Amino acid sequence: MVQKFEFQEIDLNGAYLIQPFYATDNRGGFVKDYNIDVFKDNGIDYKLKEVFYTISKRGVIRAIHFQLSKQQAKLVRCVSGHVYDVIVDLRPQSPTYGQWRGFHLTGENQKTILVPQFFGHGYLVIEDSVVSYKCAEVFYGEGDSGIMYNDPDIGIEWPFEAIGGTENLIISEKDLNLMSFLQYDNMMR
Repeated sequence: MVQKFEFQEIDLNGAYLIQPFYATDNRGGFVKDYNIDVFKDNGIDYKLKEVFYTISKRGVIRAIHFQLSKQQAKLVRCVSGHVYDVIVDLRPQSPTYGQWRGFHLTGENQKTILVPQFFGHGYLVIEDSVVSYKCAEVFYGEGDSGIMYNDPDIGIEWPFEAIGGTENLIISEKDLNLMSFLQYDNMMR
């Protein structure tokens, strides 16, 4: 049986939207969202070092997270529920530096985002969700950082109407105190 993946390179160099292999029969379904050989055959050198899941309630927003050292490339997939997933190019030398792209990831569409190193990543939970992270580097707490979800210089257009407005946001104390894009830019230059 051919196990077909579809790879669509996003216009932020190095990022991909991936449709994993999915098969169904009368018992249900089978999803394979990573295979080292299939990825290599498609020009993506990606090796796993850590896998974890987040379980989030509707209205949770996870700001634009990244590691300042030991950057993590990651495969992100919504296993169940619905999230609006956002990536931000944080490579100062990149022609798309500071640009963002957003994607609706759901348990039904099974789409996966390959978030490259030196990118920020966050999402808004539209339905109670479980999100899978398959990381190419282990989490390094000392380098953990992020940018505010509502930073005006990045200008992410979050679909807040899908959760009934910003009054329904659930945000961590940590995410309320992240740096701005301008602070990040000054630190990187």
